[in-house]
Amino acid sequence: MVEFALVLPVVILVLLAVVEITAVARAQLELAQAAREGARAAATVADPSRAVEAARNALDPEVAARVRVSVRRPAAVGSPAEVTVVLPHRVAASLLGGVTVELRARSVMRVEK
Repeated sequence: MVEFALVLPVVILVLLAVVEITAVARAQLELAQAAREGARAAATVADPSRAVEAARNALDPEVAARVRVSVRRPAAVGSPAEVTVVLPHRVAASLLGGVTVELRARSVMRVEK
């Protein structure tokens, strides 16, 4: 019983760490997909607001409200259009008020027209 009482807090901390790492990895993958969608829109449409809209539409509405999307699209065909999506993500929100980390995804595609 004593060993169980000594090991239980460590096991709980490891489980919480696994859950937090999984949540951060999932959020990062969603941001990467949103950046790709935004870059595809930026590569095909000259209006940067369409790329921002495409990036936000690829995310959950709750997450889309918190992201910052930046678009850099030159007018020349063949030039790289770049979309960056940034999300402030709170890690360990239930422990000690949490720590906020900035997750970032960037995607580049060549301008088609």
